[in-house]
Order: sequence, then structure tokens, then C-alpha cells
Amino acid sequence: KCERIAAHGCNVFVNRQLIYNRPEQFFSSKGIMAIEHADFDGVERLALVTGTSIVSTFDDPGSVELGRCDKIEEIMIGEQTVLRFSGCSAGAACSVVLRGANSQLLDEAERSLHDALCVLSQTAAVESRMVLGAGCAELAMASAVDEAAAQEQGKIALAMDAFARALRALPGIIADNAGLDAAELVGTLKAHHARGEHHMGLDIEKGVVGDVQALGITESFKLKYAMVNSAVEAAEMVIRVDDVIKAAPRKREDPYGRH
Repeated sequence: KCERIAAHGCNVFVNRQLIYNRPEQFFSSKGIMAIEHADFDGVERLALVTGTSIVSTFDDPGSVELGRCDKIEEIMIGEQTVLRFSGCSAGAACSVVLRGANSQLLDEAERSLHDALCVLSQTAAVESRMVLGAGCAELAMASAVDEAAAQEQGKIALAMDAFARALRALPGIIADNAGLDAAELVGTLKAHHARGEHHMGLDIEKGVVGDVQALGITESFKLKYAMVNSAVEAAEMVIRVDDVIKAAPRKREDPYGRH
């Protein structure tokens, strides 16, 4: 079996199971690096990026496509030793290593990374439209709602004004999270949008209002639409609650008859 593997002309052999000492010595004499105990999912991803195929029999070397990569090296990540394959022929994949102080931080980092990748995949494959970020889209929507509210009367105008204030609160939250003066920045940003400069947003790195279109700060239209729609639905559910009935707690009875 080892002779048939060497007949394929490979210089690296990746096996999902254990490789004993004698086969390992044979591979070394043939100049073949043997890698054992490979992860099942990892082998499938490795086959995709290197352009090879996973085989279970070695009788027909001509039907097997060999994969290629520039370098295989052993590196340390924390206290673990891993193998890194770089310069793969189909280099459209990479490995992301998450490190944290405890499992809760790792779970949160993995969830955030998964959400970001889902947004990117949906933007690339389903809905490719983009909107300007950094609070620009929220201020533009608030300006449009203010203009529409000016044409309404009564409680509808009040509800629209409240909706516009809620939209303007989002850039303030972004500024607060960055440790900036939210009142000053949001006021300046509101003045720019009132003049029709709907491409202005928050430049967090400089702590000023800047042209986010020139800065290249964009967000997914589908994500922004879902965010606003979910907020509106939550507000409607709260408004529909017209009364709260609270039952008095039941008195506990003393088993010994004491009062």
C-alpha cells in the first residue's frame, strides 16, 4: 500500500488515521512528508483550497489529482502546535483563529464573526445594494421623515417626529461608543444633512464629521432594512399594550398556624 501511495508522485501525504513507524520510515526514505490524525472537516477544506481529491484506494494513480501549495510550516498558536498551508493553488480560503480569556468571550467573538460573514455572503449573493454607513443613512432617513411629517397633521405628525428622533439617536450611540462628544457631532451632522449634504457621516478615527462616501464606509442595504423594520415592529408591539394587569402575590400559609 505504501508503494502504491508513493507511485502517485506526491511529496506530502495527509492521512485521517494513525501512521505507524514502519510506513512513516518508508515515506521518509521516499522524501514524502506524512501527516497523521488530520481532522475530517479540515481535510475536506484542505482538498478544496489545494485542488486535490480525497481518495480511499490507491490503485489508479492516473485518476488522482494532486494538490499544490507553496509552503507547509509548523507554527505555535498560544500553547498549541498547528500546521499552516500557505500559497495554495485555490487560495480563495483562509483560517480565522479566535483567541480569548474565557469561553464566553470566544463564543461572543465567534457569533459576531459568523454574523459578519452572513451579511457579506448575503450582500454578495442575494442583495448587492449598499447604503452609506457611520450614521449617514440614519440622518438621511430622519431628514426625509421630517419633511414628510411637515405635510401631516395631528397625532400622525407627532408619531413621525418621534420616529425621526429615534433615527437621529443612532449616530449619537455610535459616537458614545467611540468616546466622542455625541451632542456636538450629531448637531453638526444634522446641520450638514439639512443643507442637503446626505453623504456626510461620522469619521470615528478623527472624531469629526466627514464625507463617508469618500472614506468608503458602507453598509448592506438588506441589513439596514432589516434593522429598521425590526425596530418598527418592536415599537408597534409596545404601543399595542394598552394596560398591564399585575396579580397580587399569593400569601404563604404557615404550616404551624402562626400569624
